[in-house]
Amino acid sequence: MIHPKYATAPEHYVRAFLILQKDLQELFDFIEPADNNLSCYSYRIHSLLIRTCIEVEANCKAILQENGYARAGDWNMGDYKKIDKTHFLSAYAVKVPTWSGSREMWVPFAAWANHGSLPWYKAYNATKHDRHTEFPNATFERLIEAICGLLVLLSAQFETNDFSPGPTLIALDWPADGMKSGIGSFFRVRFPQNWSMALRYDFDWQNLRGEEDPFQNVDYENIA
Repeated sequence: MIHPKYATAPEHYVRAFLILQKDLQELFDFIEPADNNLSCYSYRIHSLLIRTCIEVEANCKAILQENGYARAGDWNMGDYKKIDKTHFLSAYAVKVPTWSGSREMWVPFAAWANHGSLPWYKAYNATKHDRHTEFPNATFERLIEAICGLLVLLSAQFETNDFSPGPTLIALDWPADGMKSGIGSFFRVRFPQNWSMALRYDFDWQNLRGEEDPFQNVDYENIA
């Protein structure tokens, strides 16, 4: 993951997420992370939702660009949904700590598993283009879904690597919940367990690492 050909400037995508995570934690000082507050909406929530979804788009676009995807025209969720076939985004779950109620576990890309659209992205798109009418859709629930979605994208690319410039203290994942501390050590992430043997591969990194570009592109052009 730290090889320069693996991804272009990955630390900037991680840093953008960490800033959003910090702003979300500050929001928790005023809106308790709880089922009872899912329908809350405000300008601060709307602002964080917009910023988060812009980062989701930036990450999706980067993945496709890195792999040579070149469909003409503006890319949209129809293009970005292809990434679910290679990264299993719809199989990731994120736990929000200190949540009050039954919604502590979030599967932000679950709709893609059933060929549906993402409610949080629809809310972002609607409020971006018509805030006056759609503003009540920028809810606390949609924001949490979006933040978890961004973390899933980063986890699918970089696991728990935050690309810190120096040594990183590794904390033990002591809760017996089958999850890992996500990037930023706030959320917990359950990684997919449904990788078939046909999708797994073995390689000799000691030999590959010396090549100018040891990574093979994914042919997203031929993924429906």
